[in-house]
Amino acid sequence: MSAPRPAPTVGQMVLGRRLLGYHETAGLTALQASKAVHVSLTTVTRMEKAETPLKWATVKALLELYDVEAQETEEFLQLTVKANEPGWWQSFSDVLPNWFSIHVSLETAATQLRIYEPHVVPGLLQTRQYAEAVLRAGLPRMTPDVLDRHVTLRMKRQEILTRTRPARPPKVWVVMDETCLRRPVGDRSVMAGQIDRLLEVADLPNLTLQVCPLEAGLHPGAFGPFHIFRFAVPELPDVVSTDMLSGAKYTEDEDAAGLFREALDHMSSVHALDRESTKDFLADARKELP
Repeated sequence: MSAPRPAPTVGQMVLGRRLLGYHETAGLTALQASKAVHVSLTTVTRMEKAETPLKWATVKALLELYDVEAQETEEFLQLTVKANEPGWWQSFSDVLPNWFSIHVSLETAATQLRIYEPHVVPGLLQTRQYAEAVLRAGLPRMTPDVLDRHVTLRMKRQEILTRTRPARPPKVWVVMDETCLRRPVGDRSVMAGQIDRLLEVADLPNLTLQVCPLEAGLHPGAFGPFHIFRFAVPELPDVVSTDMLSGAKYTEDEDAAGLFREALDHMSSVHALDRESTKDFLADARKELP
């Protein structure tokens, strides 16, 4: 059995949608386009849906069929080569399930990340020791080698917070419940180190961290963790991921995304402590863990 295809890069997703737009503007169906360039219908539709890598020769033939201008065609073909380059996360394919490969792809390309977490400190902000304890408690159980690979992947993901190339770091807005700080993960030294890390990243200029204290009561997002990914390209709307024990669900539906944005806006403005008060809250929590 062949290995499953890695999750698409965001570049493949964007160019696939542009191809779809070109064929619709040209007044052709996907079937008509596939026959004209002598490829199967599924080759055209799967490229448009980013379900397969972009085939350079086929893309060139399609752009010519759609009467795309020469300069635009050249730029598109250059982007095709770049979009097909493997994402850094694909070197972790031995431990990275496809559903989470999509998450890392979106996370790496997003210009804004909004995160709500009711249970544990979000992965992007975890220390290595805290991450090890979280992953060790999860299912399925991992061997030490596999556990180490997962932790290394998690630490690698965090590089987006301070990267300088190939793009500026995304703006990250995290709202987390007080429960994340009160639920013991590992021993006291692990929790102390984790709070120290939160105090450190809370000063990053591109990161806003807010804690929802328990006394603030029930709020609209209290039913499960979620991420909202936003991109700089018009072809990709906000993408929302919601976590489950066995994976994650992704949606681009604007009505659904709007609900998650509204919930996070409400939490951050009504229930959560502001940025400076959150740092004071973290400092107080740290004092409880000598």
